[in-house]
This record gives sequence, structure tokens and C-alpha cells, in this order.
Amino acid sequence: MNTLTTRMRDLAQTRAGDLASIAAAAILGLGIIWTVGMAQAASLHDAAHDVRHTTGFPCH
Repeated sequence: MNTLTTRMRDLAQTRAGDLASIAAAAILGLGIIWTVGMAQAASLHDAAHDVRHTTGFPCH
């Protein structure tokens, strides 16, 4: 293979990896927004409160 062909192949693989990362981040973000949007406010507060206690972060 010549250098140009190798370089084009490497660029295509890098671009495909970038697009896969962007798609994964978008799906994760939309999933978080959907979950938070559907949850009750009290349950979100309780979950955050429990996590703070678990990690030892003072909250009171």
C-alpha cells in the first residue's frame, strides 16, 4: 500500500471512532435526561442524599 492509502484508512478509522464516541455520549445524555424527567422530585433528592452519605460528603 502506498502512504496516501494508509493515511486515508487511518483517518477513516479515527473518524468512525469519533462518531461512535459522540453517539454513545448522546445516548447516555438523553438517557439521563429521560430518567430525571420521569422521576419524582422526592426520589431524586433521596437518591442524591444517600449517595452523599455513602461517599462521606457532609450534607447536614
